[in-house]
Amino acid sequence: MAARKLQPDDWAQAALDAIAEGGVGAVAVEALAPKVGASKGSFYWHFSDRGALIQAAVELWERTRTESVIADIAEVTDARERLRRLFTTAFTNPRGGRIETALSACADDPRVSPVLQRVTERRLSYVTGIYEELGFDAESARRRAAITYSVYLGFFSLREASSRWTPQGEKELDAFMDELLEILIAS
Repeated sequence: MAARKLQPDDWAQAALDAIAEGGVGAVAVEALAPKVGASKGSFYWHFSDRGALIQAAVELWERTRTESVIADIAEVTDARERLRRLFTTAFTNPRGGRIETALSACADDPRVSPVLQRVTERRLSYVTGIYEELGFDAESARRRAAITYSVYLGFFSLREASSRWTPQGEKELDAFMDELLEILIAS
């Protein structure tokens, strides 16, 4: 059986894993090469430099943690259930949360900033649309989307700082999601 050919996304995924563990500063070609099963020279076949890898990593994050998530829940016709599924997907991914926290911390990085801004705008617009479907006027929907996104980002920052304040286990997380949904859609 032939070995699978290494793809740029393999390197980008390894870079995202490094970002989750240590921020953008943890993206080092020498450290990532063994993790993807390649030599440092192989890296230069796919990328011109470390900056290009970071750019590819944040674009992979955009595709997998924003566009794919939105596509996955698009089939849900009930807006309340779609919001609940979005919460479940977003809040049950600790690794994704670590990446969010790390990328937010380096929002001034020129390789991260445009993608982070694009992702934030896309997510907020999408959630605003769900609140509008639930019957909220445009301004209220916009505010609720901002509150929702703030809770999402804050949740993972809180988990990093003191996990005892965040839900432990599936039952607690379900209760958290139910209460959060009730608070956010209350009139």
